Amino acid sequence: MGTRLKKDDEVVVISGRDKGTRGRVLKVLVETDKVIVEGVGRVKKHQAPNQANPQGGIIEKELPIHASKVMLLDTKTDKPTRIRAGKDADGKKVRVTVKSGTVLGS
Repeated sequence: MGTRLKKDDEVVVISGRDKGTRGRVLKVLVETDKVIVEGVGRVKKHQAPNQANPQGGIIEKELPIHASKVMLLDTKTDKPTRIRAGKDADGKKVRVTVKSGTVLGS
């Protein structure tokens, strides 16, 4: 299915227990259509000692959430917006915000 979100995009959660939370996309899981957002879906995991973490203990990590539960933040209006495909002056495909028409990324 794919997603129009990319790593380092600023998003806001629109449903679920973390509704209203803003964060940055840390990772996009294209095959499952999920994203990992900084500070969203945090859980505590009991980690047994291993070579990478010899102490073990309780660690906090972010779980992936479905991409449909987040909306991209429009940098111009600072509000959530949908995005659509568009073309820039050179004819390259770009992402454009629906509400303000701002071109995202380069």
